[in-house]
Amino acid sequence: MGRGNIVELVTDWVDEIIKGSDLELVDVEYVKESTGWILRVFLDKPGGIDLDDCQAVSAVLDKKLDQEDPIPGAYSLEVSSPGLERPLKKRADYERFAGRLVQIRTYSGVHGRKRFEGILEGLQGDNVLLKWDGETIEIPLELVSKANLALEL
Repeated sequence: MGRGNIVELVTDWVDEIIKGSDLELVDVEYVKESTGWILRVFLDKPGGIDLDDCQAVSAVLDKKLDQEDPIPGAYSLEVSSPGLERPLKKRADYERFAGRLVQIRTYSGVHGRKRFEGILEGLQGDNVLLKWDGETIEIPLELVSKANLALEL
C-alpha cells in the first residue's frame, strides 16, 4: 500500500474514532526520517488537546492498525497536538483563524514572491485573503503549498 493510501486510510479511521467528540483531526503524515518510518496524527480541540486525549486516540488507533495491518515493516505511531504553529489544511481553517498571523508558501510566484507572512483575513471564493505589506492581497488557494499559524511575539 502506498504512502498516500495509508494516509487516506488512517485519516478515515481517525475521523471515525473521534466522531461525536470535540476533537478535530488536523493532519496525518506517514514519513521516513533518520529513525525510520513514522505515522503522525495531529489532533486539536477548543482550548487545546491534552495527553489523555492523545493517549485515548492512540490506543484505539494502535489496536486498529494491529488488526488491519496496512503498513508493511516497522514504524512508530505518534499522536499529538499540531503545536502553536499549526498547519492550515482545510478551507474552514482559513476562516476559523482569520485575524491571526500566518505564514504562507506558494508553489509559484504571487506578487513576485513565494513566501508571505501577514494577517489572515479569511477566504473569498478560492482565494486566501492576506493583509500583507499594508494591503490586502489574494493568493489562489490552489497555489498554497504550505500555510500555518505563526508565533506572535
